[in-house]
Amino acid sequence: MDEQNRKEERIGGEVLFKGRMLRVERDTVRLPNGLETSREVIRHPGAVAVIALQDQQVLLVRQYRYAIAQETLEIPAGKIDPEEPPLDCAIRELREETGYRGTMEHVSTFYTTPGFTDEVMHLYLAQDLVWDPLTPDDDEFIGVERIPWVEAVQKAQRSEFNDAKTILGILLVNGRIG
Repeated sequence: MDEQNRKEERIGGEVLFKGRMLRVERDTVRLPNGLETSREVIRHPGAVAVIALQDQQVLLVRQYRYAIAQETLEIPAGKIDPEEPPLDCAIRELREETGYRGTMEHVSTFYTTPGFTDEVMHLYLAQDLVWDPLTPDDDEFIGVERIPWVEAVQKAQRSEFNDAKTILGILLVNGRIG
């Protein structure tokens, strides 16, 4: 089956929910074989994530994630505000979540889970970090932890992080600096 025969055509839809961060839609689509079905899609404004390196250590944030009812240890990340360029968001999120800013290098852009959401994530590497904090968001309760870069890579390779962007970010950056 060639590429054009795999495309699904939207023929209608409705918004099921609209919140402050995401929108849930149900679309009716025509499949390549002519049949109709529905697709549920979460629309997301996009996000950034940052691998922040200082003195052969990576800065990670520990926070409670309500959706999975547990704390995670992950790289700093956050939602892109309307009209905000991803680089500006990465700089802001790093300062809000860790108190640091640094030189930023774009590493990758990827879809987080394209099976049900259009969320795109922009991954950056931050180095040459200097203390320059911003006030954290009112709904964030974050602890900053440092672990040696070599240990972070080993933990990612052994699936000891439970956050996909953290695993992917560490492994992608390790391929550049490792």
